[in-house]
Amino acid sequence: MTSRQFAERAARMLHDRKAEDILVLDLRKLGAVSDFFIVASGISSSHVRGLADYVDEEMKKLGQRSWHLEGYEAERWVLMDYVNVVVHIFHPQTREFYMLERLWGDAEKFPIDFLVSKQGGS
Repeated sequence: MTSRQFAERAARMLHDRKAEDILVLDLRKLGAVSDFFIVASGISSSHVRGLADYVDEEMKKLGQRSWHLEGYEAERWVLMDYVNVVVHIFHPQTREFYMLERLWGDAEKFPIDFLVSKQGGS
Protein backbone atom coordinates (compact mmCIF):
# COMPACT_ATOMS: atom_id res chain seq x y z
CA MET A 1 0.00 0.00 0.00
CA THR A 2 1.43 3.40 -0.96
CA SER A 3 1.49 6.24 1.55
CA ARG A 4 -1.30 7.99 -0.39
CA GLN A 5 -3.48 4.87 -0.34
CA PHE A 6 -2.79 4.53 3.38
CA ALA A 7 -3.75 8.17 4.00
CA GLU A 8 -6.93 7.86 1.97
CA ARG A 9 -7.92 4.68 3.76
CA ALA A 10 -7.33 6.22 7.18
CA ALA A 11 -9.35 9.30 6.19
CA ARG A 12 -12.26 7.11 5.09
CA MET A 13 -12.06 5.22 8.40
CA LEU A 14 -12.42 8.51 10.24
CA HIS A 15 -15.32 9.46 7.98
CA ASP A 16 -17.03 6.13 8.72
CA ARG A 17 -16.93 6.97 12.44
CA LYS A 18 -18.33 10.48 11.97
CA ALA A 19 -15.14 12.49 12.44
CA GLU A 20 -15.59 16.12 11.41
CA ASP A 21 -13.60 18.44 9.15
CA ILE A 22 -11.35 15.67 7.81
CA LEU A 23 -8.49 16.93 5.70
CA VAL A 24 -5.58 15.10 4.09
CA LEU A 25 -2.45 17.24 3.69
CA ASP A 26 0.05 16.09 1.06
CA LEU A 27 3.49 17.03 2.42
CA ARG A 28 5.61 15.17 -0.13
CA LYS A 29 6.73 18.29 -2.00
CA LEU A 30 7.51 20.19 1.21
CA GLY A 31 10.36 18.05 2.50
CA ALA A 32 8.49 17.09 5.67
CA VAL A 33 9.35 13.99 7.67
CA SER A 34 6.03 12.38 6.63
CA ASP A 35 4.31 12.13 3.28
CA PHE A 36 0.82 12.91 4.57
CA PHE A 37 -0.91 14.39 7.59
CA ILE A 38 -4.53 13.60 8.23
CA VAL A 39 -6.29 16.16 10.39
CA ALA A 40 -9.74 15.45 11.82
CA SER A 41 -11.92 16.49 14.74
CA GLY A 42 -14.06 14.56 17.16
CA ILE A 43 -17.05 16.22 18.81
CA SER A 44 -16.00 15.28 22.35
CA SER A 45 -13.08 13.80 24.25
CA SER A 46 -14.65 10.35 24.16
CA HIS A 47 -15.24 10.69 20.41
CA VAL A 48 -11.57 11.62 19.88
CA ARG A 49 -10.51 8.52 21.78
CA GLY A 50 -13.04 6.32 19.96
CA LEU A 51 -11.80 7.56 16.57
CA ALA A 52 -8.22 6.76 17.55
CA ASP A 53 -9.23 3.30 18.78
CA TYR A 54 -11.06 2.54 15.54
CA VAL A 55 -8.22 3.66 13.25
CA ASP A 56 -5.69 1.76 15.36
CA GLU A 57 -7.74 -1.46 15.35
CA GLU A 58 -8.49 -1.32 11.63
CA MET A 59 -4.89 -0.55 10.69
CA LYS A 60 -3.67 -3.48 12.80
CA LYS A 61 -6.02 -5.73 10.80
CA LEU A 62 -4.19 -4.51 7.68
CA GLY A 63 -0.81 -5.26 9.25
CA GLN A 64 -0.05 -1.60 9.97
CA ARG A 65 1.03 -0.59 13.46
CA SER A 66 1.65 2.93 14.67
CA TRP A 67 5.26 3.70 15.41
CA HIS A 68 4.26 6.26 18.02
CA LEU A 69 1.01 7.21 19.76
CA GLU A 70 0.71 10.41 21.75
CA GLY A 71 -2.06 12.20 23.62
CA TYR A 72 -4.35 9.19 23.96
CA GLU A 73 -4.91 9.57 27.69
CA ALA A 74 -5.60 13.33 27.54
CA GLU A 75 -8.14 12.87 24.70
CA ARG A 76 -7.60 16.42 23.38
CA TRP A 77 -5.21 15.64 20.52
CA VAL A 78 -4.26 12.11 19.60
CA LEU A 79 -1.29 11.78 17.27
CA MET A 80 -0.85 8.43 15.55
CA ASP A 81 2.47 8.18 13.73
CA TYR A 82 2.66 5.55 11.00
CA VAL A 83 5.96 7.06 9.73
CA ASN A 84 4.86 8.07 6.20
CA VAL A 85 1.39 9.05 7.42
CA VAL A 86 0.56 10.85 10.65
CA VAL A 87 -3.04 10.95 11.85
CA HIS A 88 -4.02 13.91 14.05
CA ILE A 89 -7.38 13.65 15.81
CA PHE A 90 -8.34 16.80 17.68
CA HIS A 91 -10.90 18.04 20.12
CA PRO A 92 -12.32 21.08 18.22
CA GLN A 93 -10.89 23.75 20.54
CA THR A 94 -7.45 22.14 20.48
CA ARG A 95 -7.50 21.99 16.69
CA GLU A 96 -8.40 25.66 16.51
CA PHE A 97 -5.51 26.51 18.85
CA TYR A 98 -2.81 24.60 16.93
CA MET A 99 -4.11 25.31 13.39
CA LEU A 100 -2.06 22.64 11.61
CA GLU A 101 -3.82 23.50 8.36
CA ARG A 102 -2.34 26.99 8.54
CA LEU A 103 1.07 25.77 9.71
CA TRP A 104 1.23 23.47 6.68
CA GLY A 105 -0.59 25.95 4.44
CA ASP A 106 1.61 25.20 1.42
CA ALA A 107 0.57 21.55 1.38
CA GLU A 108 -1.86 20.25 -1.20
CA LYS A 109 -5.15 19.51 0.57
CA PHE A 110 -7.67 16.78 -0.09
CA PRO A 111 -10.98 17.18 1.74
CA ILE A 112 -12.79 13.96 2.62
CA ASP A 113 -15.69 14.66 0.23
CA PHE A 114 -13.22 14.34 -2.66
CA LEU A 115 -11.93 11.01 -1.33
CA VAL A 116 -15.36 9.57 -0.62
CA SER A 117 -16.78 10.59 -4.00
CA LYS A 118 -13.69 9.16 -5.72
CA GLN A 119 -14.36 5.77 -4.13
CA GLY A 120 -18.11 5.82 -4.68
CA GLY A 121 -18.80 6.46 -1.01
CA SER A 122 -16.93 3.44 0.34
